[in-house]
Amino acid sequence: MPETSFLFPDNVGRIFIIDDSSENLSILGELLADYKRNFALNGDDAIRWLASQPPPDLILLDVIMPGLDGFEVCRRIKSDPRLHDIPVIFITALADADAETRGFEFGAVDYITKPFNPAVVKARVKTHLELKHARASLAHQNSILEDQVAARTKELSGALSDVKKGALDTIFRLARAAEYKDMHTGEHVMRMSQYSAAVARGMGFSEADVAQMLYAAPMHDIGKIGIPDQILLKTGKLSDDEWAVMRQHTRIGAKILSGSNSEIIRLAEEIALSHHEKWDGSGYPNALAAEKISLHGRIVAIADVFDALTTSRPYKDAFPISEAMSIIQNGRGKHFDPQVVSAFFSVEPEILKIKHSFDRQ
Repeated sequence: MPETSFLFPDNVGRIFIIDDSSENLSILGELLADYKRNFALNGDDAIRWLASQPPPDLILLDVIMPGLDGFEVCRRIKSDPRLHDIPVIFITALADADAETRGFEFGAVDYITKPFNPAVVKARVKTHLELKHARASLAHQNSILEDQVAARTKELSGALSDVKKGALDTIFRLARAAEYKDMHTGEHVMRMSQYSAAVARGMGFSEADVAQMLYAAPMHDIGKIGIPDQILLKTGKLSDDEWAVMRQHTRIGAKILSGSNSEIIRLAEEIALSHHEKWDGSGYPNALAAEKISLHGRIVAIADVFDALTTSRPYKDAFPISEAMSIIQNGRGKHFDPQVVSAFFSVEPEILKIKHSFDRQ
């Protein structure tokens, strides 16, 4: 069994691994040798350790354990304000969709299944650590901005420009964090964010609010980082159980983005949760209808669908523009807000200009 702790520089990240199998602890300890690691063999010891130590950067948590199981440990972690923001990845031999869905409901961000795939373990740990550090960086930048605005009003323009560049860079890195699982994410988020901004302009948004939409929309699908590969990358039709897991990406994304002081991140949280709701109430995750759906979510919904229709994927060819426009029009009052559909067609030349600019790249 690995020793209790390892001394590595703090900047490599600290991982707390909880599993009732010494063999699993040894395997994970070796796979993650580049990080500082701490271990616990059961839930009770884990809770005591967390109460007495500085919070780790990431927790790998077994589901089936004697005493407190992984779900209860995760619930206690997420109910503690000091530990709430620590990402939790479940490690388990369970592969059924119900267990995965239950884990996400308790606040987990991902699953790693046994037997361990070394490449998957390393990739997911690296991605979630980078995502956590990116969020911390963004929060730090927002704090710096608030101090500068209060202390040096005359220098606001220059300070805002510098901090905004760093914040937006972090935002796009957050949006592209799922690329290791979905090769289409990068260009998709760039296109649909510009479509969303164009539609917002057509709705009469101010230029400041259009910019907010442009910067928040790319994070609409960040929750897909928590969807298992065998579901996210499946080329065939998903089963009902698989769809139940896939639909969790809206809630996962909202959880990832929750609790921020940044107006853009709060808007992104709202969009992540609502962009799959439908005007007629048949969407998810909350089956909201009409104006109960966030206006920003309604706008992103039409931009997201248009981009999905007009780009090719491994499982389909791109629809012709005319056919995609017809599908959008037919969705008026069913999938889409009628006013948003009208705004979409009012800026159709700008929409097509955006699409053609990416086609030439």
